[in-house]
Amino acid sequence: MYRFLLTPRWWGINLFVVLAIPFCLFMGSWQLGRFEDRVEDHRTATERSDSESRAEARPLAELLPVTKETSGARASTTGRYVEQFLVPERKLDGTSGHYVLGLLRAGEGPALPVVRGWLPGEPDPSQVPALPDGEVTVTGALQASESPGSDGARTAGGLPAGQVGMISAATLVNLVPYEVQNAWVTLDPADSGMTAVPAAAPQNTGLDLKAFQNLGYTGEWFVFAGFVVFMWFRLLRRETEAARDVALGLTAPDSVPEAGAVQEAGKAPV
Repeated sequence: MYRFLLTPRWWGINLFVVLAIPFCLFMGSWQLGRFEDRVEDHRTATERSDSESRAEARPLAELLPVTKETSGARASTTGRYVEQFLVPERKLDGTSGHYVLGLLRAGEGPALPVVRGWLPGEPDPSQVPALPDGEVTVTGALQASESPGSDGARTAGGLPAGQVGMISAATLVNLVPYEVQNAWVTLDPADSGMTAVPAAAPQNTGLDLKAFQNLGYTGEWFVFAGFVVFMWFRLLRRETEAARDVALGLTAPDSVPEAGAVQEAGKAPV
């Protein structure tokens, strides 16, 4: 009854099943590992952020370039504010407002973007505290330049003069005649009575949409493996029942593709 398993068609089916199941299990395990890595990165970043918030500030030069290890670290540097921009459409604790962004420059070196603080409502230059005069020393959490995928970042143009949609060297360098550091600092405490902007976790370390996509893909790959097994048993059962019906004379041999395998050689219809 099971001689049909030796036909070329079933050799192909069995080979597909033998290869597909381990592949699905491997991909599901890999996606689960990616999710677990993101969970661990999120836990590590949270613990590091808590410890860094209590640590002594280090010179900015020692922390550049920004990495997952240095993001959120307390940095300190000295310079003079040379320019100020407003960053609209930034929420804090669910309230819409804007960041006040100053560019701090030491001598002729590149300017460091410094988020002096957050103010509620629409950007209004007349309501923004003026930049401090003279040389100042700033201390705050170091952050990597924002990207189009960063929370609150705005890539569309059309902003009024004196506003930027994203805190990044690539954006600011087009607005000022000097180099800009590929990093920024958010002051804590904030300047001039403004609200401090909390440091964000490094990219790809949070439990964001990508992390839960990995978890979803894990389930999909394991479901695919189960579906392959289910379809193999379904096909086997169908072929077995068909071969049995032919053997019992309940079905004509020509109506079942594999039924001829159970007929005795030399017998032909007359």
